[in-house]
Formats: sequence, structure tokens, C-alpha cells
Amino acid sequence: MSNSTNQLKKSLGLSFNIAVLIGGTIGVGILRTPGSIAGLLNNYWLIIASWLFGGLYILLGANSYSELATMLPKAGGSYNYIKRAFGEYAGFLSGWFDYIVNAIPPAFYCIVISEYTIILFPSIANYSTVISVSLLAAFVLLHLSGVKNGSVIQQITSFLKVICFVALVIACFMYSGVEIPKIETDSSIFQIGLIFGFFKSLQLIIGTYNGWNAVCFFAEENDDPSKNIPKSLYSGVLLVVAIYILVNAAFFHVLPIETLAKSNLAAADVAKIIFGEKGAVIVTIISIFSLISILNAFMMIPPRILYGLSRDGFFIEKGTTVNKGGTPIVALLVSSFFSLLLIIFVGSFEILFSFAAFISIIVWGLAYFSLLKLRSAEPNLLRPYRSILYPWTTIIAIAASIALVAGFIYSDPASFAVIVGITVVSYPLFLVLKRIKK
Repeated sequence: MSNSTNQLKKSLGLSFNIAVLIGGTIGVGILRTPGSIAGLLNNYWLIIASWLFGGLYILLGANSYSELATMLPKAGGSYNYIKRAFGEYAGFLSGWFDYIVNAIPPAFYCIVISEYTIILFPSIANYSTVISVSLLAAFVLLHLSGVKNGSVIQQITSFLKVICFVALVIACFMYSGVEIPKIETDSSIFQIGLIFGFFKSLQLIIGTYNGWNAVCFFAEENDDPSKNIPKSLYSGVLLVVAIYILVNAAFFHVLPIETLAKSNLAAADVAKIIFGEKGAVIVTIISIFSLISILNAFMMIPPRILYGLSRDGFFIEKGTTVNKGGTPIVALLVSSFFSLLLIIFVGSFEILFSFAAFISIIVWGLAYFSLLKLRSAEPNLLRPYRSILYPWTTIIAIAASIALVAGFIYSDPASFAVIVGITVVSYPLFLVLKRIKK
């Protein structure tokens, strides 16, 4: 570290960990993607199985990350484990991959909040970008005031968000006005079209689960990482998986797949059936509220990654500057500027969402590989928590990651081309930064 004033403060506990995991995961994805997935798969059990597969994959990840994050409790998360296992270039590349994937969400959440605000107030339809940018600026100011304020907002909004989703699920299951037709088993499950749909659905599902490892980015600021990180990872992931599967089952209880498949915002159409014309307004308000919680979480994550990269000489030295409130201030401003550029020049939820899911799988896969490598290369490294059923759970997570990457290359070649481009540019940039560092 540069000096004692630029150290992050150990001011976060278990309640924040669980709140940032829930807040950083449950957002508009679960309200928006069920309709898209119903259109891709058109089979109830295949859809539920896909969400369950995604949940099991994330749970395997939580098992491995519990060991990694307690073994190396540093700001920046995955980057630290991969760098320790495979060297500086691997750390540099994965760190910037991880930074990009976590700096993208503030942009698309600002975009979607502005879209939903316009649904409530159609007269401001021409001010979508202005609303997005204003929202980003407001959260920058909030986090410049200190990490404690961000932590309090996270805990309150995450708790209320869970209450909202539980209430929506209960309302769906209490409704019995629509008779669901019997769902026929689709015999074309192994046809190439459905395989494409399956992987495209998984990409949306993984994007919806994205944020599950948020607690690892704050390990350095945790007052007891050895106990708090495993507890929050397991409890938070299990809660999120349960909510996601229940929400899907609840939506299908109200509307048939054929109807949901035509919906851009499945939750709004379901709520319209249950609550009448005001239902769409209710869900839009829940969506905005949920997004504020997830936006708050993702305003805090990218600066921690950039702080870690800066500390190791892979970004400007000023990136380690921490203000009196415990916020890595330069890293926050740089990350927010990146989000601003995405809002202005990309402006598409779907493109950013799918790309973030793709690149996340690559980083998580490298982190699982690093667990295997570090167990072999540094067996005496202090491990306050050890992965359950190691090495088999980690090997399964790696195999699943490889399969998902292969599937995503097939279903989303455009995102893969961008990832290859970033990788090609990264090595000469790494060499330049290394020379500057020396």
C-alpha cells in the first residue's frame, strides 16, 4: 500500500455481506428474463431445470470462493487468487476482465431505471439519458460521503427487496383464476435449435445470478472475514436460488408459457392479471426499488477491484487513494466515468447484460483453477475455511465453466470476438505497465 492513510477500513460485517450479495444479485433480471427464457425453451420443466442448474453452479462457486476469499482476504476478489496462482499477467488480465464485468452493471441499471421511470411518467420520455446520468451522479455523491452510508443503504434496500419478492410470490400462488394447460414434453430437446436456446437461456440466467460473489470484493474491509464470508456466501446464494426458482414457478402458476414468452417484462404482465391495471405500476415501482439496491452494490464493487489493481501497479498509483470515509475515491470516479461512457454510447440493456455474463464465467473458471493450483503449490498457506468435498466440487465447477464458455461461444459469437480483442490488446499493455512500474 502507498501509506497508512490509503488503507481500506475494517468496518463491514456479516449483515453487510448478506445484504450486498442479495442486493448485488437480485434485480431486474429475474423480473425481465423469464419471458425471454420461456420464448427460447417453451418447456416448463426445462426452464425450471435451467434455473436450478444455474443455482447449483453458483453454489459450487460459493464453496470454492469461501476458501479463496478467506485465504486471501484482499480488495479486488478473484484477481488476487488468479494472480497468486498463475502470475502477474494472468492476474492483470483477469483483474481487468473482472473490472469490466463489474463496471458494466451501473450503466445498464441506470439505463433500466430510467426506462421504468418513463413508464410511470411518459411525459419525460425524451429525457432517458439525462435521467440515467443524473442517477449515476447522485450515487457517486452518496459514495463519496463514505463507505458507512453506502453500507446502511445496502442493508435497508436489500431487506425491503426480499420482502417485496416474497410478497409477489405469495400473491401469485394465492391466485387461481387461470387454468394452466398441460405442458407437453418437447421431443426436440436435442435439436440444434433448442441447444442454442438452452445456452442462450443459461447466459441470461447466469447474468441474473451475477453478483453472487460480491462479498469477496469487500474481504479486506470485513471485521471477521474467516467467519463472515463463508456464512454470507452460502446463506445468500441459497436464498437467491430459492427466490429465483419460486418466482419462475409463481409466474407459471398465473400465466401459461405461451403468454409469458411474448412478455418483455414478465412480472408486469403477471401482476396485471393479479392486481388489475394497477399491477403493472406496482411491479414497475418494485423494479425501480430493486434496481436502486443493486445499483448501490455495483457502485461499490468496481472501485475495490481498481484499488487492488492500482496497489499492484496495474493502474495509476492515485487509484489507491482512500478518503476519510473509507471510499477509494479516485477508483470510484474513474469507474463512474466508464459507466457514463457506456450509458451515452451503448445504451442497450440486452447487449451489456449478455456480455457481462459471458466474461464472468471466464473469470470464475480461472478462480476455480487457481484453487487447484494453490492447494498443490502452497499447501501450507493459512486456510481458515476449506472447500467441501475438495477437489471434486472444484473440478465439477471447472467442467461446468468450460461447458458454459463453449456454449456461449456458439450462442453469442459477437461477445466472444470482443473478449478475444481485449485479450490480444492486454499483453502489450501489461508489458508497458510493468516497465513503468519498474
